[in-house]
Amino acid sequence: MTASPAAAFEGSAPPASCDVLVVGGGINGAGIARDLAGRGWSVVLAEASDFAAHTSSSSTKLIHGGLRYLEYYEFSLVRKALQERETLLRSAPHIMWPLRFVMPHDAAMRPAWMIRIGLFLYDHLARREVLPGSTGVNLRQSPLGAPLKAQYTRGFVYSDGWVDDARLVLLNALDARDKGASLHTRTTVVAARRQADHWLATLRGPQGEFTVRARALVNAAGPWAESFLREHAQSAKTEALATKSLRLVKGSHIVVRRAYEHDHAYIFQNPDKRIIFAIPYENDFTLIGTTDVELPADALAGFGKAQIEEKEVAYLCEQASRYFAKPLTLADVVWTYAGVRPLLDDASGDPSAVTRDYLLEPHSDGGAPLLSVWGGKITTFRKLAEDAADMVGGMLGDRRAAWTESAYLPGGDLREWIGAPKRPDTDFQRLLTALGQRHAWLPPALAHRLARAYGGRIGRVLGGAENLSDLGPEIAPGLHEAELLYLVREEWAQSADDVLWRRSKLGLHYSDAQRAAVQDWFRQQALPTPPDNNNMQRDRSWS
Repeated sequence: MTASPAAAFEGSAPPASCDVLVVGGGINGAGIARDLAGRGWSVVLAEASDFAAHTSSSSTKLIHGGLRYLEYYEFSLVRKALQERETLLRSAPHIMWPLRFVMPHDAAMRPAWMIRIGLFLYDHLARREVLPGSTGVNLRQSPLGAPLKAQYTRGFVYSDGWVDDARLVLLNALDARDKGASLHTRTTVVAARRQADHWLATLRGPQGEFTVRARALVNAAGPWAESFLREHAQSAKTEALATKSLRLVKGSHIVVRRAYEHDHAYIFQNPDKRIIFAIPYENDFTLIGTTDVELPADALAGFGKAQIEEKEVAYLCEQASRYFAKPLTLADVVWTYAGVRPLLDDASGDPSAVTRDYLLEPHSDGGAPLLSVWGGKITTFRKLAEDAADMVGGMLGDRRAAWTESAYLPGGDLREWIGAPKRPDTDFQRLLTALGQRHAWLPPALAHRLARAYGGRIGRVLGGAENLSDLGPEIAPGLHEAELLYLVREEWAQSADDVLWRRSKLGLHYSDAQRAAVQDWFRQQALPTPPDNNNMQRDRSWS
């Protein structure tokens, strides 16, 4: 417990040269850095904020094919996403797990035959080994109908998956670092100049400015991908590097106290032809989202963070109340968050209809290789990263074999605890059993939370602890100094925000005083204090 957080934070400057410089530490940037490093490329990643500080921690937190995209004939996207579901579930069963969804039938929205056809396609567009298929349900005779209004008498149940989105980004970053990548948060690429055979990039971070020479550059800046090329990337020639346009579409979510008792999620059809989800969240809550609100191109200038509007809160409450027997009001909302999806502009008039598929745009004529990532969704990040690494290798003239499809993410390999894996949906329960046997002194709730967060790497957090006091002072309920030191040392945590809202969601469970205690701990560690841009008050600014 004597490790210095300040020393852990200081780290090292980026190397002076590398094969690939990745701009952006969201899910796509972290996934690409991981894939490239695993193929033996030297990689530097620069993230202007914290990992998953924006879009990648603000999703609906689903690993799903996108049932509604079938209506827009996005069969290729849906199939690709469906193929990825079980691959991802196997890679990290501690932060991802199967989830069953209930769709109450509203004949005014879509006819039953259309839903049955859609679910048949959803069941059969990709192979399933873990996730059960769809079925009908009599809501009047099932607990699944208990929270709903009496008019909803029949429905459909199908499978998708749940993911802790922010930790998914962290796991990719950890794996990239384990494989040799140099990753830097709070570090901005202020200029990148393209030469004939390399890029010269100026990075500005907590330690000052550094110059990195990279053979190739990957633009994975998410909502800032277009503006990065227009404002910071330069070419020795006069060609335009930004050839695509993004549509920034805000998706907002609300969190209310637990609205029902069972463990299924709901998918509700709305009169505007959109859908919203109601999902069990953090044991005590229900997560409801999302909206689709188009934003102007400069909405996120200066790495600003999207904020929910009162009309979005009202919309989500109103649509959920069309189905739930107990109406939801603004007073029921305990937390909100909003993220901006960087969707490739395909000239669709309706933001909900804009494709969620991704486009990888290679640019190697007349200079060092550039690859820009346009669009994408969290479910297909691994395939996107694999395709991107293939392209980078091709542009560098050295194609190397893909490897991530059968690989674990950090903490996903539970064999040290449970022996041979069986099914990702049951292996986590086996981990809990083994953890209870080895560390019977851990309170069950704490053991469960730590296992969910760290999986097979939980021993790195516990260290040699033999009792609760060995974990150091309890800074806030269930959060001990040993875990905070681990997060600073191993997971780039530099503020209470990083811990309470991204490395965990403990901030949702804590009072103002308890969150302040975590802030005070960080203030005492001689760490630079990043701006507090995700606190409860800010996210409730509409109220």
